[in-house]
Formats: sequence, structure tokens, C-alpha cells
Amino acid sequence: MTSVILNPDGSSTASRTYSYSSHPRPVPVRKRYRKSMLTKESPDGPVRYGNLMYDRRVVRGNTYAAHTLPWSPEPDPIEIQKQQEAHRKMLARRRAKEESEVHAPEVDDATRRADVQTELYLEEIADRVLEADMECQTDAFLGRKASPFFIPEKTGSDASTQIEEGELFDFDIEVKPVLEVLVGKTTEQALLEVAEEEEMATLRAHQAAYQELRNAEIAELHRLEERERRAKGEKVHRMEQQTATQENQSQVREKIAARAFALQYLSNLVPSVFSSLLNKGFFYDNVHREIEEQFLPYVMGNVEKKMEKRILGRIVTDCLTAGNQLS
Repeated sequence: MTSVILNPDGSSTASRTYSYSSHPRPVPVRKRYRKSMLTKESPDGPVRYGNLMYDRRVVRGNTYAAHTLPWSPEPDPIEIQKQQEAHRKMLARRRAKEESEVHAPEVDDATRRADVQTELYLEEIADRVLEADMECQTDAFLGRKASPFFIPEKTGSDASTQIEEGELFDFDIEVKPVLEVLVGKTTEQALLEVAEEEEMATLRAHQAAYQELRNAEIAELHRLEERERRAKGEKVHRMEQQTATQENQSQVREKIAARAFALQYLSNLVPSVFSSLLNKGFFYDNVHREIEEQFLPYVMGNVEKKMEKRILGRIVTDCLTAGNQLS
């Protein structure tokens, strides 16, 4: 199966932007049991299945930043340069990290051993090994030069066409329908706008008249409400005055009736009260009362004492007389 994009001249040469081709092959017949999980035999050779988890054609995550497949099978030179630059930076960071780390010193001769004293009391060793410091400088790291940009080889052939004046269309003839449509649409739109403006003016006039009528009705309604409120207030005031007048008249009538009843009741009450008080002794003569309460008791007491003395004298006389007679 082959799928190509043809050039403008109709040739079957592959386009510069995209081309794809594959050999035709029959559909493999599946056997009952598979020999392997990753490979399968076919007439053209083993068919290897890919993993969708690592297939770049499957979009994952945010679709706004989805990776698009290139039109050409050749890699992009700019992308290759970016990858090489990132690889060089990664190597430089790894090298700097290794240099900054502290490593244990390496032993030059693994067979050489040093004697160490392990006794309880250490002895001073006078023999001293000669030591000397040596230095060396390595060459600076030379980076790899950048690879040149890949310029693919030009494929296909160029073609050109010469168009003479008047071969395609006549402007004066072809422009008439376009102008008629433009002028007609413009005129129609202008007429619609004018009609709309007139309709809007009519609606505004009708709305203004309706608003004036509504304001007049609202003013009349307020006037009637105010008149009704005043009439209601006057009615309530008159009713309050009439109620107060009736209450005053009823109070006056009650007072007159009470006064007449009191006069009629008191006309016989005063003599009866005075007579009862007189009978009970509340009204008396001072001289008469002093005689009754002070003089008469004193006189009666003296009379009783004198009578008792006389009676006692008579008794004594009778006793003496009786004694004389017996003797």
C-alpha cells in the first residue's frame, strides 16, 4: 500500500512535506496457540507488537500542549541540536557533581602494608619515611563542536504557467454581479435601518404619550387618595368629638340624677341621724351630765355611808338592849 501527495504538475513524485509507503502483505492467519508473547511468525518475518504506553502517536495528558507528528520522516535539525545541547549540559553537570564530591584516597599498591603497634605501651619510632608533594595539571575539557544543520536534498521538479491578460476573466463583466449584490444588500440594509429608526421613533413617541398619561393617572390617583385620607380623618375627628360630647352629656345627667337622689335621701337622713345620735348620748348638756356623772354618785355614796352608820348604830343599840334585858 502506497500513499503520496502529488505535485501541482500532476507527477507522482513524493511531496516535500509528507510521504509514506509500505510493502503490501496479506493478513496473517492466527494459530490456535501463540508461540511467543512478543513475536509472531508471518510470511514476511516476525511481527513485533509495540507498547501503547510508549507510543508517541498516543496523546496523553493535556491536549492543549499535545505533540504533533512531523510531516517528514527525517528528524528536525533544530530538534537534534537541542537534544545534543541538553546532553552536553547533562554531562557537564554530572562531571561537576563528581568533582565536588569527596572521595576516599585510592591505594596505589594494594600489597604494601604498614606496621601498626598494638601493644599496651607504645614505642616512639625514630625512623621517618621521606615524603614529598607532587602536583600535576590536566588539560581543559574541550567540548564537541556543534553539528551542522541538516539540509535535505531537494526532490521533485519545478513547474510554471504563463497566464496572458484576459484569459481568466474580464473584470468589467465579472464585477457587475458582485456590484449588484453589494449595492442591493447595502440599499436593503439602509432601508431596513431607516424603517427601524422610524419604528423606534414611533415607539418612543407612543412610550412618551403613555408615560404622560400614566403620570396624569398617578397624579389623579394621589389626589383622590389624599382627598379620601382627609375625608376619613375629618370623619374620625367628628366621631371623636361626638363621642366626647355624648360622654360629657351622660356624665352631666348622671351628676344631676345623683344630686337629686342625694338631696331626696338626705332630707330624711339628717333628722334621723340626729335623733339616733341623741338617743345614743352623743349630744348632751354639760351641767346635766356633770350632775349625773359626778354630783349624784358623790351624794349617793355619802348617803349610803350615813345609812350604813345608822343601821350599824341601830344594830348595836338593839344588841345592848337585848343584853340588858337578859341580865
